[in-house]
Amino acid sequence: MQEWITNEHVDANVLQAIRSRVIDTGRELARTYGGYAQPIACAVTEQSSLIGGATGRTEFNRLFIDFLWIAPQWRLRGLAAEALHKIEALAAQRGCIDAIIETLDDDIAQWYQRAGYVPIAQVRGYCGPWSRHTLLKPLSPPEAMASAEDPSR
Repeated sequence: MQEWITNEHVDANVLQAIRSRVIDTGRELARTYGGYAQPIACAVTEQSSLIGGATGRTEFNRLFIDFLWIAPQWRLRGLAAEALHKIEALAAQRGCIDAIIETLDDDIAQWYQRAGYVPIAQVRGYCGPWSRHTLLKPLSPPEAMASAEDPSR
């Protein structure tokens, strides 16, 4: 007999199972087209404490950035830009040709634009006062990134 569980009766394990099964279904579909998602991440610590980092996946020669975070007391020191550049360089080494990221924050969307990302979609009023921004950035091949980091090349 089927039974519907709703609202507060749906516990965290059920929520996680639904999420995992949606992701697994998408991954299976992507594999039929040659897509193989590989996790990618970088993190920065200070005295063994996490102060920031970026996570995502690479698939179909694209870096999908899920999260970029810096602890509040470490912000405005360039660490977010460093984390972004580091994860982009790792993705370029894997053969990624571009990176995509989304944000609900207008100011952060402008920051990504200053970092070389180009807006490709915006949904105004997506959620309350926030708009959803999708931004894309071409990535340099790994050899170009290496020579930019090492002026002797």
